[in-house]
Amino acid sequence: MTARTPVPAPLKLDMDYLQQVLIELLEIPSPSGRTDHVQQYVGERLFALGIRSTLTRRGALSACLPGPRETGADRAIVVHTDTIGGMVKRLKENGRLELNQIGTHSARFAEGAHVRIFTDDLDRVITGQVLPLKASGHRYNEGVDLQGIGWEQVEVRVDEPVHDIAGLRALGIDAGDFVAFLPNPQITPSGYVKSRHLDDKAGVAAVLTAFKAMVDAGVTPAVTAHLLVTVTEEIGHGASHGLDPDVAEIVSVDAAVAAPGQQSREDAATLAMGDGVGPFDYHLTRNLAAIAREHGVDLVRDVFEYYRSDVAAAVEAGAHARVALLGFGVDATHGHERTHIEGLRQLTQLLCLYLQSDLVFPEWDAEPEGILADFPSLAVQPASEDGPREGPIGIADPS
Repeated sequence: MTARTPVPAPLKLDMDYLQQVLIELLEIPSPSGRTDHVQQYVGERLFALGIRSTLTRRGALSACLPGPRETGADRAIVVHTDTIGGMVKRLKENGRLELNQIGTHSARFAEGAHVRIFTDDLDRVITGQVLPLKASGHRYNEGVDLQGIGWEQVEVRVDEPVHDIAGLRALGIDAGDFVAFLPNPQITPSGYVKSRHLDDKAGVAAVLTAFKAMVDAGVTPAVTAHLLVTVTEEIGHGASHGLDPDVAEIVSVDAAVAAPGQQSREDAATLAMGDGVGPFDYHLTRNLAAIAREHGVDLVRDVFEYYRSDVAAAVEAGAHARVALLGFGVDATHGHERTHIEGLRQLTQLLCLYLQSDLVFPEWDAEPEGILADFPSLAVQPASEDGPREGPIGIADPS
């Protein structure tokens, strides 16, 4: 079938595929720094869609859906497969492990978590559980409730008959070993998805499903669409490398904060207008909102205070592009996370519509810079119709 360049229209979504990919992604441990397996999985999923990918030295995966134009600017969708987790900080005299957190998350939500401990022996994975130092109510009574919260207040109980440092070393455990928190994923009959690490495994599943919908429908994206799958977002590096130099628009797909004081919902897509780093691009965010409005996508706008994403790292690394962030509402982010299939469906459809739409400024953004008088601001953020002139805008002519 000959691919067609679309007039943007909703596409048929394979939601069974989305759910299968999501569960499979969640079951692959991938704390930042130990992500080879999950990247191999994503690469294989892309290959099955007929999309080839490459990997950078630092582990980021890159692929693309070619557009009709041979020249001009491209766009990029960015997601991350790395998750929060832990690393063995110290072997303890009692045969347990002190943890150092990977990524930003509270030890409050680590308490009780089942974990996998990855030694240098690839054939041996040791299980354990994170417990507070005072874990026995029959021993400490009210002291259990009085103990503080923090990584220095928890330890990993190893599921082996070990009671000292020598025993831990005999198991092959040492400082620097990765500790992955088991996700325990569940999809309820009412459509809720409960699991650790929905951030950003659910985003990856949504993006893969959107790309699959484009391929299945034989639709050529309006603009060459790059996919960048990063592996260090949770530790702040994110999309600091790996972006194609022709990219003019970057949309990160990540968890949106569904919490008191926020507008994000688990059953809707979210357009972030700003985060802890600052506002996202004025023109691109309004364009995404307009696409959603025109096609009936349930989209809410939100602003996040304690938040940064892949695009922050991209901009800080010098990316010369407009940036925005789309999300799926997640309750209890970086804790006992929950989202909803309907929110993922709305997000996936919006991604399909965006991929079928042109850039905000296709001619202007074809080059990294242009003449100020030619900038098409009047369409979205009106300035003087006469264009730039001498003197500050808004100062009356004294004559």
